Amino acid sequence: MKTKRQYVMRARADSTAQTRQRILQAMFDLHEEKFSVGIALDDVASRAGVSVQTVLRHFGSRDNLIEATIEFASELIGQERQAPAGDLAAAVRTIFDHYELRGDSSLMLLAQEFTEPWARRVTDNGRKVHREWVKEVFAPQLDQRAAARAEVLTDLLVVATDVYTWKLLRRDRGLSRRLAEQRVRQLVDGVLAADPEGTPNE
Repeated sequence: MKTKRQYVMRARADSTAQTRQRILQAMFDLHEEKFSVGIALDDVASRAGVSVQTVLRHFGSRDNLIEATIEFASELIGQERQAPAGDLAAAVRTIFDHYELRGDSSLMLLAQEFTEPWARRVTDNGRKVHREWVKEVFAPQLDQRAAARAEVLTDLLVVATDVYTWKLLRRDRGLSRRLAEQRVRQLVDGVLAADPEGTPNE
């Protein structure tokens, strides 16, 4: 009897966790399709295949759901952007994989950063995360430089691999992924070959 009761309790816990995951995924997916102001709890519930009452039972409010979705998205995106340090081709390929999947929704998020306080927090953190990604992925190349030069190179590599650079090449210029990826690799190679002098802080 005890074993059966434990099984039932575990099954209920698994079901609850799966429902929560579906709701988070639904909220995340909807934010990739439209501005936050246009997303109601009814939309989230419908997408997740649950009732609004179920959404509220899991998260309590729309604001709480947004906060939980931010955490959910951070973990997912962190996994998508993992690349081996020092491998330039893998770094560019990885960031393009990410932008091809999330680039348009990232631009949509950036368009909301001055109207949605939570969006500004996310984009500010995203800038920090991207800079740390550059430092980590290009560490073998940056560690060979003096601190001041490494800081300049980091700035330039951040620009070369930024979502706006992807947008300029893929969306504005309309280049194929292959050509756009080649352009970014050329930027990266050029930045590392230039080895610019460090500039004093102003």
